[in-house]
Amino acid sequence: MKHSLMAIALLGAFAGVAHAQTSVQIYGTIDAGLIKRSGQSLNIGKRASNTLGFKGTEELGNGLKALFQLEMRYEPDTGTNEVGGNGAQRPLFQGQSRVGLQGDFGMVRIGRGLTPLHETVGAFEPFHASPSPAGFWTDIAVAGFNSQPLDVAGYSNNRFSNAVWYNSPVTSGFQLNAAIATKEGGGGPAIIGRGTAANPQFPVGAQASANPYSITGTYNNGPLAFMGAYERNAIESKVWSIGASVAATPELKLMALYSAQDQEENRLINPDTKAWVVGANYTMGPGKFLAGYGQKDQDGMEKVKQLSLGYEYSLSKRTYLYVDASRKKGLTSQPTTVNHYDVGVNHSF
Repeated sequence: MKHSLMAIALLGAFAGVAHAQTSVQIYGTIDAGLIKRSGQSLNIGKRASNTLGFKGTEELGNGLKALFQLEMRYEPDTGTNEVGGNGAQRPLFQGQSRVGLQGDFGMVRIGRGLTPLHETVGAFEPFHASPSPAGFWTDIAVAGFNSQPLDVAGYSNNRFSNAVWYNSPVTSGFQLNAAIATKEGGGGPAIIGRGTAANPQFPVGAQASANPYSITGTYNNGPLAFMGAYERNAIESKVWSIGASVAATPELKLMALYSAQDQEENRLINPDTKAWVVGANYTMGPGKFLAGYGQKDQDGMEKVKQLSLGYEYSLSKRTYLYVDASRKKGLTSQPTTVNHYDVGVNHSF
């Protein structure tokens, strides 16, 4: 009996130590609402990505820790994996799948996730990195840049697979963030580029012509924030961005962003695209107003212009209602002008 009690006590002690040294968290968001767009009937959709994630750390001693993060994306109205614009289901861990180490040197991770460019730019557009068409994050904010053009059609355009990330410690408000990917192919479709339909520059399933990489520098100090970013993708398109924001008052935040894309390595015509966004957030009690205007100008083509307005009303720290209205014109697809309206609810856990 004494031995049994001792064994139970030891197991409890070790369990307590393990609990103290290891932390695992389950988290997520669910966002659903009604959406109406020009040329489409009313449908149930989303404003933000719906996520289910697992992340954790393990203390290794001497200030070193191991960490991991796995994040699924799903459709709230059907329960399926997240679906791309072409109707194709995306990977199980579409959000990210990374593992790494963190210490006094910063943080190093390996796997799949948002590029530093896209992780940074979202803080400088008024719809706080929402992938909704009402926002600017996935198009005008990055001058239409595609971070993974050789991946399967319909996958998201703002991530690297088969990559290594580094985030430096924050020093006096400054931080450096970088990522570099291998040349592994992503199973994507052919890209004609500077070739022909019979002999495309990048055939089906092609590998990268150069290692994709992304690097950003950020500065945050009180009410002021600045960023600069540069990225090259697998077909050697390049984009650079600069942004700034200021909390003019405790209620009012102003922001501006400028991006320029160079596709000279893979386009015969219209290789340069420039874009800019200005925006504001204004908090009034439990509500927040969002407003933004942006333009994207590709050589020899009509300018794309977008005006977006939104409102969020917080019911709690984890739940808010939203309504958005936007108008985007100058598109190359039909209709060339699209009005977008949505109303819904977002809950995080």
